[in-house]
Amino acid sequence: MRLVMNEPVERMDRPYPRRWWALLVLCLSLLIIVMANTALTVAAPDMTRDLGLSSADLQWVIDGYTVPYAALMLLLGAIGDKYSRRGALVLGLVVFGGGAVFGYLADSAPTVIAARAVMGVGAALIMPATLSLLAATFPRAERAKAITLWTATAGLAIAAGPVVAGALLKDHGWSSTFLINVPVAAVALVAAFVLVPPSKAAHHERIDVVGGLLSVVWIGSLVYMIIEGPHFGWGTKAVTAAVVAGVGLVLFVAWELRHPRPVLDVRRFAHRRFAGSNLAVALFFLAVFGAFYYLTQHLQFVLGYDALQTGVRMLPLAGAVFVGSALTGFLTPRVGMRITVTAGMVGGTAALALLTRVDAGSTYGDFVLPLVILGLAIGLALSPCTDAIMGSFPEPELGVGGAVNDTSIELGGSLGIALLGSVLANSYSSHLADATAGSRLPANTLDTAQDSVGAGYAVAQGIGDKARQLAEQAAHAGSPQQAAQLKAQADQLAHGARQMADAVGSSFADAVAHTSLVGAVVLGVGTVLVAALLPRRGRPAQPAEEQAEERELVAAERH
Repeated sequence: MRLVMNEPVERMDRPYPRRWWALLVLCLSLLIIVMANTALTVAAPDMTRDLGLSSADLQWVIDGYTVPYAALMLLLGAIGDKYSRRGALVLGLVVFGGGAVFGYLADSAPTVIAARAVMGVGAALIMPATLSLLAATFPRAERAKAITLWTATAGLAIAAGPVVAGALLKDHGWSSTFLINVPVAAVALVAAFVLVPPSKAAHHERIDVVGGLLSVVWIGSLVYMIIEGPHFGWGTKAVTAAVVAGVGLVLFVAWELRHPRPVLDVRRFAHRRFAGSNLAVALFFLAVFGAFYYLTQHLQFVLGYDALQTGVRMLPLAGAVFVGSALTGFLTPRVGMRITVTAGMVGGTAALALLTRVDAGSTYGDFVLPLVILGLAIGLALSPCTDAIMGSFPEPELGVGGAVNDTSIELGGSLGIALLGSVLANSYSSHLADATAGSRLPANTLDTAQDSVGAGYAVAQGIGDKARQLAEQAAHAGSPQQAAQLKAQADQLAHGARQMADAVGSSFADAVAHTSLVGAVVLGVGTVLVAALLPRRGRPAQPAEEQAEERELVAAERH
């Protein structure tokens, strides 16, 4: 057996025998790039304390990964198609691992943001390569099953990130959450050479560089606007990004319609199956990433779980994704893609609707059912959509197909965090102002508490610390009168600290309920649109070709 797999998959006269091992490598590569984001949400509080990050710094530590990741995928997917899909995967793993080492060594906000940006470039190489290699390696008859496992891995990564990060943070600093990516990337890198066959387009003309660069401009500007506007206000930067994104999109579409070999044939969006699948993916990740953003905060700050405990309590979501993925493999061939995807989106809407019942008295038990339903919904809806998107592209454009699917994921996720995060922040601030009305809290202290739920609890803790200091002074006071006076002040402050903590908790719980309602409405309206767009029969467009490939697969396995 060869140590390095050098035979291109396109030259094989039978299905690649070790294709399921190759899928394991692709899923491992996918796992680390998704976990890179979800793990950071748990490590963010420690990072903020150690580096003295402002809210703007922290936002860009998180989103410094997102901008290059989303902006570069389409162009890099096309480059992978032309030159080497496995080469794109390998280069991406090297860049991603290098960025992780850079992040481990970083000691300031700018260097952490730069490290995250480097990791984002690596992710932009890896993500479309995983899907394109999957589609190239698996016969059409097995592709849906392989994509189901790929999707389930993404769901596992969403929940696994906080678990891994939480376990590391028990005994190590936040920088360890960067370093954990390095050995995983190294294993995937070696395994890619051994198990993943090379692949590139059999016939691929010159790359549409202008179209690719325009896609970088308009997608990058759009993601920047989505991040900047809701979080930091619609100032010059956000408005300029919006204008550049709009102009860039118009120029991109115009150029692609006229170019004989476009990097992306935008006419595909006129096809209901393709357009509906992309819309479903974007909307689902809007809901999932947005909900994950505020649920992890509620578990950590309001319910008081540490990083590891928070991650463990998100595991029902991951388990349910696997169950939902198994169900979609059974249901889609029988009832069609439209019904399966619509059912998944209805389930996602129902999960968000259940979260509208959250209040100050809610416990973790109140979150289990919504998490399970949301996980089932992810498994049901996303695999058929990804399969439909990839099936819309011919063999020379599989990398572009993977990039389109992944860009929909990233745009939806970015919009979800920005939109629902903005609703959450405004709702929390408003509820806290109402809850503390008449408390004679200084205006600047209230402003600080309104910044975030973490800041609110920090203010309450500060008041409590001051109360304890006064109590200690009372114990060593020189006279009974002074002791009594100091003790009365300490009791008053201690009572105020408890009231402040209660107000912060109830205000954030109310904000979670309000934000979940907004998310449920958005996803519910999107469900109607997707159901209207998707064709009644969600089966592949060329059943004869699929049957022929299936017969070829069975014959090859017998030999």
